Order: sequence, then structure tokens, then C-alpha cells
Amino acid sequence: MENFDWTKFTIRIAVKAKLEDIYNAWTEASEIEKWFLSNASFTDENKVLLSKTQNALKGDRYKWIWYLYDDIESGTVTEANGTDYFQFTFAGACLVEIKLREEFEYTVVELTQKNIPDDDHSKQNIRLGCHNGWSFYLINLKSVYEGGLDLRNKDNRFKPMLNN
Repeated sequence: MENFDWTKFTIRIAVKAKLEDIYNAWTEASEIEKWFLSNASFTDENKVLLSKTQNALKGDRYKWIWYLYDDIESGTVTEANGTDYFQFTFAGACLVEIKLREEFEYTVVELTQKNIPDDDHSKQNIRLGCHNGWSFYLINLKSVYEGGLDLRNKDNRFKPMLNN
């Protein structure tokens, strides 16, 4: 595994939904809460809280909270083109980029997380941990937008589990 790249990964999923809906799924607090977070908020450069149905823009900051986890993730939207590209800081100095494209009746979501440090802690907790986390949440995005079923575990009597 000497050629294994610990500093980035890319995963993709095809979701049978409109591209605009999937873009909103990443950029509107009300939508990202449907498949990813228990609570999401975006604020603009003046620290003014955006409406839950407003699209986040480049320079906006976010605060994200998951079900059953005490961790709060905060960061900055580094790119947002309004249609098919969204990028934000995540897990410290990492960048996560979301590229969307229409293919047949699907929207293909391509998620890349990069700038992952290559120390042992980051290899385990960011490279492997985030890959597992994003894999589940992209499946949940597909489930929610194709059929309405949220696969997340929200019951604190069952943790940790695959769907936490």
C-alpha cells in the first residue's frame, strides 16, 4: 500500500433527483438537516444568521451538529457557484468539495475530501473515519431524496452503530 494516498479521497453516488434539489441539500440549512445533521446554521460575513431556506454563499460560515454526537463542526464555505459546485473547510484544514452533474435521470454527487494531514491520528480519524462517515451520509442523501426514508439512528439507546 505504499502508493495509497492518505491525503485525499473521492466518493460518488447517483441520486434520482433534480440537480437543483441536491445543490440545495448541501447549501440550505433546512435541507442539510433532512439527511445529514440534527442542526445546521449558516451565517454571512457579518455574522448575520441566514434563513434556514437560504443558500449558503462563498465566505459564509457554518455550524453543524449531528444526532448523538457532542462534536460541533464549524467552518467556512470556500466556494459556492449556485448550481453544481460547493466547497467548504472541514475537520480542521481539510477541504470538502461537492461536484454535481446530471447523468440520465440522476444527479451524480462527487465528494472529495483533501488536504488531510498524513500523521497516524489523521490517517485513522480523518482519512478513514471521514470516508466511512461520508459513505453513510451519501447513502442517506440518496435514501431521503429518492424515497423519503431517513436511515440515521436518532435514538441514544443505540450507540455507536453503523447509522450513527
